Amino acid sequence: MVEQFLGTWKLILSENFDDYMKELGVGFAQRQLGVLAKPKIIITMDKDVITIRTETIFTVNEISFQLDQEFEERTIDNRLAKSIVTKDNDTLIHTQKWNDNHTTIKRKIVDGNMVLVIVK
Repeated sequence: MVEQFLGTWKLILSENFDDYMKELGVGFAQRQLGVLAKPKIIITMDKDVITIRTETIFTVNEISFQLDQEFEERTIDNRLAKSIVTKDNDTLIHTQKWNDNHTTIKRKIVDGNMVLVIVK
């Protein structure tokens, strides 16, 4: 099911993240911290509940959910979103919706690395 995603992952490359945060309306200072942060992502599963914990030197954010079930999420930049995570073949698709906006986060394992693509 999602076993290939379980474990600890570290950011090694980030492209266009500042532009994404700017589009969300994140302020300059918080964007600078976001660009400097090199998050560690820990994904665990207990029965059918998946937990994604994102740790940086500045903050920790944790969400727990079941696949295909909507949940409320407080994002790392403090947005309150209605979210759902689904699985499509080998990709976890995390959709966040708030104030007539949405973001899709796709996670996939490629050559032993987690590739995360964020689309607004």
